[in-house]
Amino acid sequence: MQRTPVKALLSATQPSDDVLVQGWVRTRRDSKAFSFIEINDGSCLKGVQVIADATLPDYPEVSRAATGASIEVRGQLVASKGQGQQWEVVARTLKVLGEADATYPLQKKGHSLEFLREIAHLRPRSNLFGAVFRVRSRLAFAIHEFFQSRGFLYVHTPIITGSDCEGAGELFRVSTLDPKAPPLTPEGKVDYAQDFFARPTFLTVSGQLEAEAFATALANVYTFGPTFRAENSNTSRHAAEFWMIEPEMAFCDLWGNMDLAESFVKHLVRDAREHCAADLEFFGNFVDKGLSARLDFVLDRPFQRCSYTEAIEILNRSGRTWEHPVQWGDNLQSEHERFLAEEHFRGPVTVHDYPRTLKPFYMRVNDDGRTVRAMDLLVPGIGEIIGGSQREERLPILEEAMRAHHLSPADYGWYLDLRRYGTVPHAGFGLGFERLLMFVTGVGNIRDVIPFARTPGNAAY
Repeated sequence: MQRTPVKALLSATQPSDDVLVQGWVRTRRDSKAFSFIEINDGSCLKGVQVIADATLPDYPEVSRAATGASIEVRGQLVASKGQGQQWEVVARTLKVLGEADATYPLQKKGHSLEFLREIAHLRPRSNLFGAVFRVRSRLAFAIHEFFQSRGFLYVHTPIITGSDCEGAGELFRVSTLDPKAPPLTPEGKVDYAQDFFARPTFLTVSGQLEAEAFATALANVYTFGPTFRAENSNTSRHAAEFWMIEPEMAFCDLWGNMDLAESFVKHLVRDAREHCAADLEFFGNFVDKGLSARLDFVLDRPFQRCSYTEAIEILNRSGRTWEHPVQWGDNLQSEHERFLAEEHFRGPVTVHDYPRTLKPFYMRVNDDGRTVRAMDLLVPGIGEIIGGSQREERLPILEEAMRAHHLSPADYGWYLDLRRYGTVPHAGFGLGFERLLMFVTGVGNIRDVIPFARTPGNAAY
């Protein structure tokens, strides 16, 4: 007999004489004649109540069904006589599949997020993290649904690369050389010509450059995969390993790019509203009281747009004393981004046309020579969740930008070929999946929206 997920049992439209439910015990209450056991299998937030009559032949098994134990129950699905639930299961047989003793760390009490991070292998069984990872799964599906329905092709870009897309130098090196005794060149430097790939290679920080190659052949493409930054940062918004969604579109400018980004975020919020309603209600009750209103605001209003120059003027007119004073030419810090989204515009805002000196080499230079066609989408509670640009399609200007960033055009010959042969205006952006999840769930730390966080000093599991 096939197991029926708890979610299906709770949404049943009629009783059933024979169901099989398998899951983990959340709670158990015993009386003289009955035991009441709540079982959850992760398919939804709520568990199903099982009633085990003391006259059952295998009733002694109940004593082994402590919190955390896995059990299997066959019985009848009947209308519940209790409050707060429509259905319950009256057990005909009960079997303990795997015991859990009193050391099981997820007993029925409150647990801090810090404690739960220490048991990342067990925290998906908690209400909070079960909800987080159900939303994560659903939105991963919705991402593909959004792009596939618009004719985008899914491209798998390499995880090991010889290119540094951002030019930041914060890269994880990939090597098979002996770190204690690497081969050396006559000049005394590490001889990467003897390495596995015969050159220096790294974990990717972005699939953008490779996606551009496919966009200039297939028009509209997207990537969705892991990316890595060797950035020694311990903030609530940064991780060394995270997932990125990166669409790339030929024959598209900055404004079309911003339009797609807005439609994309609205689609994902709408999808979460529709398919994860119970989990979002839980987040609204226990994580972020203002979550529902903030998500509705995203759906109900168009996103605001302002130039970087206008944003600097807004910040300097605010009368605020900033921890990081800002003037034209400075990077916007988290405090600036959140002020713009949360207090000034009171909703998502796209800041565009940043100073050329702040952005990577591949962004299209504006006619003023000082700014590039870059965009950052800022949302309340998080700050930046999307960064993108129109790409520089003019070969001489791109070569100049590479030299200004101390990159050798010879190392990017293939990338320059895209401008030599049939170049077109094109644009794209990157959305950090974990930051999106933080926005949709109200969870305040990136470590709590990814299964096994990779941060400085932490690579457990």
